[in-house]
Amino acid sequence: MDLFAKIKEVTELQAISGHEGPVRSYLRDKMTPLVDEVKTDGLGGIWGIRDNQETDAPTILVGAHMDEVGFMVSHIEANGTLRVVEIGGWNPLTISAQRFTLYTREGAHIPVISGAVPPHFLRGAGGQSLPSAGDIVFDAGFTDKEEAESFGVRPGDVIIPWSETILSANKRHIMGKSWDNRYGVLMVAELLEHLKGQDLPNRLVAGANVQEEVGLRGAKVSANLFDPELFFAVDCSPAGDVYGNQGKVGDGTLIRFYDPGHLMLPNMKDFLLTTAEEAGIKYQYYCAKGGTDAGAAHMQNKGIPSTTIGVCARYIHTHQTLYAMDDFLEAQAFLQAIVKKLDRSTVDTITTY
Repeated sequence: MDLFAKIKEVTELQAISGHEGPVRSYLRDKMTPLVDEVKTDGLGGIWGIRDNQETDAPTILVGAHMDEVGFMVSHIEANGTLRVVEIGGWNPLTISAQRFTLYTREGAHIPVISGAVPPHFLRGAGGQSLPSAGDIVFDAGFTDKEEAESFGVRPGDVIIPWSETILSANKRHIMGKSWDNRYGVLMVAELLEHLKGQDLPNRLVAGANVQEEVGLRGAKVSANLFDPELFFAVDCSPAGDVYGNQGKVGDGTLIRFYDPGHLMLPNMKDFLLTTAEEAGIKYQYYCAKGGTDAGAAHMQNKGIPSTTIGVCARYIHTHQTLYAMDDFLEAQAFLQAIVKKLDRSTVDTITTY
C-alpha cells in the first residue's frame, strides 16, 4: 500500500474524543504482529510493547492521540433540528454549511448538515454576528423531535465531520480531515513496522492516547501506567505559512521548542538537533500557541522529559486540512533515528542536570 493509500485509510476513520474505538481497532490490528504485548489503559489508550532483556534498558514512551474534533448532541428541538456542544476546539466560522455523520447508540449512521444563515435573511439586519457552536443548527432532515427520536437520536450522540481524503493536483499534498492526529497514529504504525526484526537499546512502548483534544487527558494515564524515562508525543500543529507565521508545509518536521504548556529542556533540544543533523533530517523551528500530550506527560510521576515529534498542516480542526506527504516521511525518519539512539547512556545524558 502506498503512502497516500495509508493516509486515506487512517484519516477517513471516524473517532472523536471519548469515542476512539475505530482507531483503537485499527492500531490493534497493525501493532499486534509487531510487538511482544498489546495493552490498553483504563481510559482506552492502546499500546504496543517491545520488551528488552537488558535489566537497565530505559523505557521510552511514544504516543500519538486517536481522537479528532467533532460535536455531541446537547438537545433535540421540537422541529427536529439538533443543537450541539463542541468536542475539541473549533473556529465558529468553519462549522456552518458542512456535512457530518451522526452516530447513535444503536450504531446507526445518519447524515447531518450544519446550517448557515442565507444572505437573504441578513439584508437590512446589519449583517451576522459571530455564532457560537451552540447557536448553529444541525439538520438531519427530521420533521420533528418525535421523528428524530424514532431514528434513535438522543442527547450525547456524537457528530463527526465527513470528508473524503484526496490528493492535490501536483500529487505532493493531501486534502481532507483529521490529520490532527491521524498523522500520529500512522507514525506509530509505521515506526513499529520499520523496526520489525531490529534490536533496540530500550524498552519501547508505542501507541496512542485518548481524549487529547479535550484537555490532554489520556497522556496523564499512560505516563503513570508505564512510568517512562522519556516521552515523545507525535502530533500535528497548525501551519502558519499562508498567514505570515511559523510552520511551513513542506519544510520538514518540527523542532517544537515552546508552547504555553511545555518548554523543551536544553538537553532534549541538544539531542534532537544532533540526531536530526546526523540523520540528514529536514526540520524547522516551531513556537506553538496550543498544546500537545507532552505538556501533560512531562509533569507526571517525578517529571518526565518530553517533546513532540510533529509536522504542520494548514487549516487543522476543520473538514479540509492540507499537508505534505514529504513532511510525514521526514518526521518518520526522525522518529526512527531517535528511538534507535536511546540507550542507557543517551537517556542518562538527557535526564542529567
